[in-house]
Amino acid sequence: LLDTFVHTSSRSNEELEEQGIPGFTSNGLEHRKGFNLRAAELSIFAPVDPYLNLYANLPITEDGVELEEAYVVTTDLPEGFQIKGGKFKSNFSRLNAQHPHAWDFFDIALPYRAFLGAEGLGGEKGIQFSWLPALPIYTQFGAEVLQGENDLLFGADAKSSPHAFSLFVKCSVDTTDNSTLYFGPSVLFGETRNGNIVADAEFDGDSALYGMEAVWKWKPRSRQGLTLQGEYLYLDQHGDLTDTATSVVESLRRGQDGVYIQGIYRFDRWGVGARYEVLELLADRFKQSGDEQNLGDRPWRATAAIEFNPSEFSRIRLQYNHDESGRDGQDNDEAILQFMFGIGAHSAHAF
Repeated sequence: LLDTFVHTSSRSNEELEEQGIPGFTSNGLEHRKGFNLRAAELSIFAPVDPYLNLYANLPITEDGVELEEAYVVTTDLPEGFQIKGGKFKSNFSRLNAQHPHAWDFFDIALPYRAFLGAEGLGGEKGIQFSWLPALPIYTQFGAEVLQGENDLLFGADAKSSPHAFSLFVKCSVDTTDNSTLYFGPSVLFGETRNGNIVADAEFDGDSALYGMEAVWKWKPRSRQGLTLQGEYLYLDQHGDLTDTATSVVESLRRGQDGVYIQGIYRFDRWGVGARYEVLELLADRFKQSGDEQNLGDRPWRATAAIEFNPSEFSRIRLQYNHDESGRDGQDNDEAILQFMFGIGAHSAHAF
């Protein structure tokens, strides 16, 4: 798969690089104005034997080759049980389990960027246990033990490893003959030690990220359909914040949330969509040494996109973002023209 794009913005490259979200992440935006190569991905699948399947995904960027995923999945356990082990994308919440080329928009939703980073949790080393019991509606229960190397929510330098854990429930029910509702809660928790929350400071403490997802799909015919999707994330985090220059230590307590809602209508080879994302909708606690910090206006972003799919192996997407998440009093208006091309066999994406 080749994923490349052209980007333009009302801000300079230097400003984009510095555009974090105060109170959430000090990491700026990685893409630059002009031509960009997100990645060329190589996906591999093969059955190991009658009991195991092997999967791997290797994004190739201008900086080198990354092993994003490499894991085995059991195929023959009784009573609906399954085990996954290796390096894989966590089933926490919705977008995190998807690869970027499967997203309905060019970039990840704002709550994910704020709490997990621009690529979500990313590939994590660990093990996943899931159970699909025989119930009246589709219901999957799951638990994961993860190394916890995400540099925003956890950090590879935590005192012990593995130090990240998740629990999730995925439910699906048909609402009509041609529509389905998919929903479920999840939680991701563990030890955190990183320097990406506040600039020039290192945080050491505990984090818990709670999620709720809902997706409704209406598909009256094979080349027409409407998808409505939304997620709510809430972060509870507490620990010590150390200034890297002065070594002064103060307490940090966060209780912040984020939500996005989006809709995509597809007809024939076309698709049109809109998305609205906002942080601190219901919770905006950010206390240092017991004092509430005034971080600025509520961060939000609005997005519109149109896409054309010449075939199932190619996609052209034009997207516009109006971004007010920088909390610096300046908008970031950006446009992205994205091209994706795939070759070879490709398994179907999850619902």
